[in-house]
Amino acid sequence: MQKIRRIVVALCFVAALSATALAQEKSLYDRLGGLPAITAVTDAFISRVAADTRINAKFAKTDIPRIRLHLIEQLCMVTGGPCVYTGNSMPKAHKNMKVTEGEFNALVEDLVGALNKFNVPEKEKNDLLGILGPLKSQIVEVNSSATGTPLPAKFKPAKKLSDSQIKAGPKMKSSKAKSGSM
Repeated sequence: MQKIRRIVVALCFVAALSATALAQEKSLYDRLGGLPAITAVTDAFISRVAADTRINAKFAKTDIPRIRLHLIEQLCMVTGGPCVYTGNSMPKAHKNMKVTEGEFNALVEDLVGALNKFNVPEKEKNDLLGILGPLKSQIVEVNSSATGTPLPAKFKPAKKLSDSQIKAGPKMKSSKAKSGSM
């Protein structure tokens, strides 16, 4: 009986230590460096995409300030930050763009290049790519390795954001929502 009690106590101790370690691990948002770092990576990513002939044709009708704001919001939110994503769903945003698998992969390479520019550690890079990877099925419409395909004429971009929306920056969760009070 004494032996069983020791085993139970030891298991409880290990469980408590594990829970404490998990609670102390910072969010991916914090490990990346928060909003300033996410903003810097987003800006570098957009610059890379603009220069990448494998994919830049797909952004010919895109309102760049809009996509910048929504990318920052999305990256902030999915990494555990305080932002709220206010953009369209991935299927709606990419409907009729005819994004190929090759173009999606090129976009991921550009994101990795932006992350590498800021020396983001492998664990954080892999964690972020693991979060964003499942979006592929919501974005890719053409199963092809082709890149540099033109944006179809029937693609309708989202409307431009107002100057005040852009100046306001990413939408954040309210402090009431964070604290749980009403």
